[in-house]
Amino acid sequence: MITSAPSGSFLREAGTEAPETTEAEVRAAATEAAAAQPGWAARAPGERAAVLRRALEVLAAPPPDLIGLFAEESGAVRPKAEMELGAAMGELAAAAGLAERTAAPVALDSAVEGRTARAERVPVGVVGVITPWNMPLMLALRSVAPALALGNAVLLKPDPHTPLVGGRFVAWLFRRAGLPDGLLHVLPGGAATGTAVVEAPEVEMVSFTGSTEAGRSVARTAGGLLKKVSLELGGNNAFVVLADADVEAAASAGAWGSFVHSGQLCIAVGRHLVHRSVAERYTAALAEKADALTAGDPADPATRIGPLIDGRQLAKVRAIVAGTLAAGARLVCGGTSEGLVHRPTVLDGVRPGMRAFDEEIFGPVAPVTVFEDDDEAVALANATEHGLAAAVYAGAPGTARAVAARLRAGMVHVNDQTVVSEPQLPFGGVGRSGNGGRFGGPAAVEAFTQWRLTTESTPPRRYPY
Repeated sequence: MITSAPSGSFLREAGTEAPETTEAEVRAAATEAAAAQPGWAARAPGERAAVLRRALEVLAAPPPDLIGLFAEESGAVRPKAEMELGAAMGELAAAAGLAERTAAPVALDSAVEGRTARAERVPVGVVGVITPWNMPLMLALRSVAPALALGNAVLLKPDPHTPLVGGRFVAWLFRRAGLPDGLLHVLPGGAATGTAVVEAPEVEMVSFTGSTEAGRSVARTAGGLLKKVSLELGGNNAFVVLADADVEAAASAGAWGSFVHSGQLCIAVGRHLVHRSVAERYTAALAEKADALTAGDPADPATRIGPLIDGRQLAKVRAIVAGTLAAGARLVCGGTSEGLVHRPTVLDGVRPGMRAFDEEIFGPVAPVTVFEDDDEAVALANATEHGLAAAVYAGAPGTARAVAARLRAGMVHVNDQTVVSEPQLPFGGVGRSGNGGRFGGPAAVEAFTQWRLTTESTPPRRYPY
């Protein structure tokens, strides 16, 4: 919990309190946003882009307490916080470019003489954005920035774990950038606040990032109200290591994919699928890298593995590890915890039907499963209801591409691991990992705008009635 605010800091200006937003406050914010949005949409794209670029300038020289706030609220170690800060800057830059590259109206052919037609993308209106705690700033800006750039107003409901860095700071940033009043409302709170955001009549579209279970609830509510909804949900992502891979390089990539931010990323490597001919060497190299990672206080610059977000998540990770070992897997390294810090853990002999294979762990655990040939690798990788990300590591790119083409995932990376995200590239999954929506580049235009058709008849059309 934040207990003090350094002089001249963000916390000094914005405060450390983030009380639960009431339903009445959500409705008032939605009303204000709906009133402000048309004027914002009418502005020239360059004017909207200028606000995004000013926000980028502010973020490029962040307040001194921001990095520490990542650790305070989400347990992020300094390298992860710095990585997220860079990614957030990328989201602002990409959004500014989107505003200026908004497609001009498209002329269409009409079958009726004297009638012309054009179609154009126009803002949705008011967008509700609900975000998680694991990448609180970047994932907020991933929706807020393009939504604003494309002419919408936004209601942002950050996760209760990260109301400051994922919410209040976003409002502070855009105030500093000169965003007109009424266009961005940060509404801290839990599930009831999120429901109120989704149900607000003024909200035309909902962008949700979080767990599959919570996403189902959001989808049910939004669907019942016939609202557009974009869901980016969980993953159980496969990292396939083929027989000709450089084992040391593959293990380095696999360790990063499983252990960065203590595995608390939807695109983390959840399953290491390794060809039998290299499995023993790969597992040993992976364990060596896991053992070398310093775990503990996220405020310590040497720490690479910080605490899990809360006791419930720790209990889940411990239960998955214990259940997998009881089912016959082998503990190669790790498996212990102190406080909320869980040591990086490598499990060998993991098979379908074991919890560490079947479930999204969301912790620093790397389950290793052996396969005999490419067909088995593909079958194992696709043996999940999720379909967010996958990766294939090999010596020959052509071999890796052939396997990658058969994987059922929204994003597949060749000779890389699964924690890959760039603001200009479409991001999203299939199956239980989403509902077809995407973030990034042209996908953001699809998400936060809609088609409008205009026809014109010359001379004015007459009818026989």
